[in-house]
This record gives sequence, structure tokens and C-alpha cells, in this order.
Amino acid sequence: MNERIKNKLALLPDQPGCYLMKDKNGTIIYVGKAKVLKNRVRSYFTGSHDTKTERLVSEIEDFEYIVTESNIEALLLEINLIHKNDPKYNIMLKDDKSYPFIKITNEDYPRLLITRKVSKDKALYFGPYPDVGAANETKRLLDRLFPLRKCRVLPKEVCLYYHMGQCLAPCVFDIPKSTYTKMVAEIKSFLNGGHPVIQEEIQRKMAEAAENMEFEKAAEYRDQIKAIETVMTRQKMTNADLVDRDVFGYAVDKGWMCVQVFFIRQGKLIERDVSIFPFYNEEEEDFLTFIGQFYQENEHFIPREVLIPDNIDIASVEAMLSTKVLQPQRGEKKKLVKLAGKNATVALQEKFDLIVRKQERTIGAVEKLGNAMNIPAPIRIEAFDNSNIMGTDPVSAMVVFIDGRPDKKEYRKYKIKTVKGPDDYASMREVIYRRYSRVLKENLPFPDLIVIDGGKGQVDAAKEVLDNQLGLDIPIAGLAKNDKHKTSELLFGSDLEIVPLERNSQEFFLLQRIQDEVHRFAITFHRQLRSKNSFSSRLDDIEGLGPKRKKELLKKFKSLKNITEASVEELNASGLPKNVANNVYAHLHQVKVETEEDNQ
Repeated sequence: MNERIKNKLALLPDQPGCYLMKDKNGTIIYVGKAKVLKNRVRSYFTGSHDTKTERLVSEIEDFEYIVTESNIEALLLEINLIHKNDPKYNIMLKDDKSYPFIKITNEDYPRLLITRKVSKDKALYFGPYPDVGAANETKRLLDRLFPLRKCRVLPKEVCLYYHMGQCLAPCVFDIPKSTYTKMVAEIKSFLNGGHPVIQEEIQRKMAEAAENMEFEKAAEYRDQIKAIETVMTRQKMTNADLVDRDVFGYAVDKGWMCVQVFFIRQGKLIERDVSIFPFYNEEEEDFLTFIGQFYQENEHFIPREVLIPDNIDIASVEAMLSTKVLQPQRGEKKKLVKLAGKNATVALQEKFDLIVRKQERTIGAVEKLGNAMNIPAPIRIEAFDNSNIMGTDPVSAMVVFIDGRPDKKEYRKYKIKTVKGPDDYASMREVIYRRYSRVLKENLPFPDLIVIDGGKGQVDAAKEVLDNQLGLDIPIAGLAKNDKHKTSELLFGSDLEIVPLERNSQEFFLLQRIQDEVHRFAITFHRQLRSKNSFSSRLDDIEGLGPKRKKELLKKFKSLKNITEASVEELNASGLPKNVANNVYAHLHQVKVETEEDNQ
């Protein structure tokens, strides 16, 4: 604990509020709330904790707090702060799923769509469907039963959907709006539980078609009936009151929480949601945070009723949700809450071993790697690799691993600008300088460890730039490969000595993943660049063929091979003037003949 934290702990008020924990870069890594700030924040820095909480505390270099009037205000503020700052230790509390709805658009000729966002556009929305497959299957069934418009923009002629009997083609034919009004009413009835009526009507049509010996039509009606039965019999449970409600239950074990949500729509249990995450506060408090994020951040549909366990502060949930919140004490609703909690316990027990294994593979590997190198756990690792063929199109690439997992939005590609010929050391110096001079200039986060895919020469080149040109003290290591091009040795220290690592250890596997990933990323970039340059060079210096026409040619013919095989007439038909088409044809076939002669 540093001096700044000690001084701030002595000044904490005994009031409710939110606290924001920061790391060495000033980044907010955790947001929490407390009924009494003084007690809650101090608890992080006193006594013993489990491993995951110790890791959080080890990264805290500073904190801030905001006092609120009540615990409910603190809860609402906490949710907003998590949404704004995206702290990494809160990330598992956030349910990032947005469930689909079936939408009937508010247009002259309505369409049936799948959407994940409910807007105030006077359209009709049905759902949500936690199982996206069920939503798509239901839509496919409705498309077969009700021929609503399919095209976003009305075409000038009928399309395939018209010939399939799934659209009335209002683009060509004058269809009364009353026809669409009737279909929309029938779809509403179907989705609101009126499917038996529609099923009976289809059965009547099937019998009528069979009687008239229209067996293909009868078979189609039979298939529609089976599809209705398949979709509608997926419901798991039924309640006679037909009320939409969400049922919450949770379980905790070893510092992890599992929350189960049962989605009941029209009295039927259509699906459930399972979320498992570590928690760092009191279980009741983090459960409240989960509910707030579940509805507010992702614009989830809020049903008429929400059922919660009886140990949760109901006033806090009511403050977050504009709906009826219940803590049932008896009857079927109480059984549903208990069932949700029971399922949470089972799910947590089943998945806990997998979670521990994953943690060991990522965060555990990072911590062990730090211990082996005698440095703090390298939470952020940046790795570099060069790629070129005989010095042509030289490139470099950087990948970033945070907490032992790749963070692909942080990856970067570099075209080598100052180096001529195959000089790996000079290329590495250029890229390291470009990367970390920018980090300094833009105040970006520094890595805890730099990994170079290479041996002593590449690492020394990188260290020279960091030490002599930029004045940075960042741990830097090299990854050498064996004769089979597999990760062999980790080189580290002033003399780049081999760090002893067990070949079957998680930290060694982490280094393998990093080296494979940066090599893949660099090679892919180099191939893309080489392919692009190869295409450009074959079409360079052709009279009348500028960059725009090159682009159109590739768009039309897809490849240089297809362009070479095209006739002058085909090149001309693609949009090239006749004289330019002749120039392209003559140039490519001259190149082709010369190449064949060279190979003889």
C-alpha cells in the first residue's frame, strides 16, 4: 500500500457512495458501491482475501470516491460509471448479449424482421427470444404462412419470393392495404398464442386440397402444420395467467457468482440466461449491480413482472426498473425463484472447474511467467515479429495480450519505411522506435513486457532504441525457435540468459500462443501486401490505365489471372475504352509470352 492510499483511507467518510480503483496508469480498473464508504474501501487493504481479490488489490495505485445521498443512488451511479469506464474487473458483471425480437414494420407494405433493438418507430415487436435460433425459425415459419413484403426497397419487377409464394409483390401489383392489415392481425394473434386457430385453418385447407387430389399442395400444408408444432412445442413450462415475467435466482461459491434468469413470455418459459462472473463486493450488492446492467446497458425488454430472491433489497430493484418487482413467499412464483436458484447452483458446480482451468491458462500463466522472470506479473504483453522475402515488401507486426488473452483491437501493422534489403535488426529498430515514441507522445499505456520473436540480435536492437533513444525502462525478452520452427527458449536479462521454463507449463504454452499469433499476424499482412503489389506491378505503366480503372478491372474480373484470360472485347465491355483494352491485352500477353520463354 503506497503513501497516497494510506492518506486517503484515513479521510474516507462514513456515508454511502461509489469508489473507483485505479492502476499505475491512472486507468479505472474497478468500480464498486458501498453503504459505508469508509468500511468497504478499507476492507480491500486489510485482512486476507482470495487470489482474485488479491490480484485486484495488487494493481491498485490510487482511488477516488463519490458520496451519494442513499444506497439506491450509489447503485444507480455505479451502473453508469461501469458503463462509462468499462473497468476490466467489472467486465464479467456485464451481460453483453442483446436478444432478438420479431418486428413488424410500420410501413404501407409491412415487413417481418429480426432485430436486436427496440425503437419508438410505431412498429410491432414480439419477444425477446433469448434463443436466436428460435427467433429465426419462427420468422421462417411466418414467412411461409404470411406473404409480407421482403425487399427493403421495392424493386421494379417480381423477385424469387413472389414465385415461392412468400410475397404478394406490391412492387408490381396493386395489393389492397386491407390485405396487409389482415395478415398483420393474424401474425399478432399467432405470436400471442393464437396459433391453434391458424393450425386448424391450415388443416382444413390440407383436407380440402387432398379431396381435390391436389397432393403437392396438401403436402405443403402438412409441412406447415409440422413446422408450427415444432416451433410452438419448444416451450418448457406454462403458467395460466399468460403474464410476461423474468425470474432471477443466483448462487455463489469460491468468490464466483452464477445468475440464472428465466424468461417467461405469454405464460411460457421460453428460455433462460446463464451468467457466471467473479465478484468483489457483498453478494447481494453485486447481484443488484448485475440486474441494473442487465436491463439498462443493453436495452433488454422489461416484462410486466420481475421476480427476485427474498434476501435482495426490493426497493433498490424498484428504483432501477419501471415495472412490478415481487419477492414471492409461496406458491408457483416462489417455486420458480427457487428453481432459478437451484439451476444457478448446478451450473456453477458444473462450470467452476472449467473457469479455474481457464484462469490458470491465462491469468495464472501471466503470474507464473512474472515469477519465473523475477518481474511483476506482465498483465500487458506486446510482441513483435518481422516478415519479408529477400528484403521485398518488409513489414512488421505487433500483437497485444492482456491477462493472457489476445486483445485484437490493439494489434498494429507496420510497413518498413527506412530499411533497404533484408535487415531484421534495422527493421526492428525502426518499428520499436515508431511504436514507443508514439506511446510517449500520445500517453498510451506502457506494456509490462515486450516480447521479440527472435534471438539476441533482434532483442539487442530493440533494447538499444528503448535505452538510448527513448530512455524507457521496459522489460524486454526474446523468443527463440528450434530447427522445427517451434518455441524453444525465452531469453531475458542483461546478458539474455535462458529463463528455465517447464515445457508442459501454462506459462510456456502462453509464450507459444503469443509467438504463433504474432508470426501469423505478420505473415498474413506480408502476404496481403505482396499480393496487392504483385497485382499493381503487372498493370503498371499501361497507357490509359490509371488507379481508378485498375480498381474497376479487379472488381469486375476478381483476379489478375481472369484479366489476362479476357479478350479485348470482354475488357472493352467491362468499361475500358477500346484503345485502353487493346493496351491491357497486348501488355499482359506480352508479359505472359516472355515468362513462358524464360521458363523454357
